Amino acid sequence: MLQDTHTHLYLPEFDSDRENLIKKALSLGVEKFYLPNVDSSTINSMLELESKYKNSCFAMIGLHPCSVNQTVKDELQIVHNWLSKRKFIAIGEIGIDLYWDKSFLKEQIVAFEQQINWALEFKYPIVIHCRNAFNETYNILKAYRQLPKAIFHCFSGTLDEANKIIELGDFKLGIGGVITFKNAGLDKVVEQIDLKHLVLETDAPYLAPVPYRGKRNEPVYIFEVAKKIAQLKNCSFDEVAKMTKNNSEFIFNAQLFDTRE
Repeated sequence: MLQDTHTHLYLPEFDSDRENLIKKALSLGVEKFYLPNVDSSTINSMLELESKYKNSCFAMIGLHPCSVNQTVKDELQIVHNWLSKRKFIAIGEIGIDLYWDKSFLKEQIVAFEQQINWALEFKYPIVIHCRNAFNETYNILKAYRQLPKAIFHCFSGTLDEANKIIELGDFKLGIGGVITFKNAGLDKVVEQIDLKHLVLETDAPYLAPVPYRGKRNEPVYIFEVAKKIAQLKNCSFDEVAKMTKNNSEFIFNAQLFDTRE
């Protein structure tokens, strides 16, 4: 049984066939889908999906760094309002992204730190988005005397960066379709990381693995990620499935049976 620790199944890209895709994935053994929020515009659709699939879809709340701009105070207030209103599986996805725009770095830092603080207050794990900003993200995390459990989503960095993340505490590395990309180099890094530090993700509809690269990512494509990891680690698919499921539940399980009023 596999668990997808990061999927945006509530987005419009899935409006035409969402139910079929989820049913297919469930029938093949993808048992849980963890839904990271983007911003205030995605909350309703995310919660509707969670409500429809209460035993398999679990919603997070958070403000994505790419949605941080001059409205950051209002967006953070909405996050806090929801935290006070009901339970969530995690706070995410949150972090720093300097790939598209560096003009709101200060606001991204404020939002990231505030949401880490809320995670500590509400005793939630966090799911971290980091793109072109490893040093900035790591330095923020390193400054905390205590950190929540965390998944470093879509990890695609170096072995040194992976080890730095692991050393922060109860952190797992989210591995998705990038591991199947020929020239990404992530395969060589994952070869040297113990399975106990990894969780699986799709980031659907983004970053579909080979042989579907460039197409819409889908829930069942997580099998391609697991197969690639099994090949790299010279172990069975079942071993990858069991260990990554255990790792996922280590991060999320404390909230699993108490996420809804």
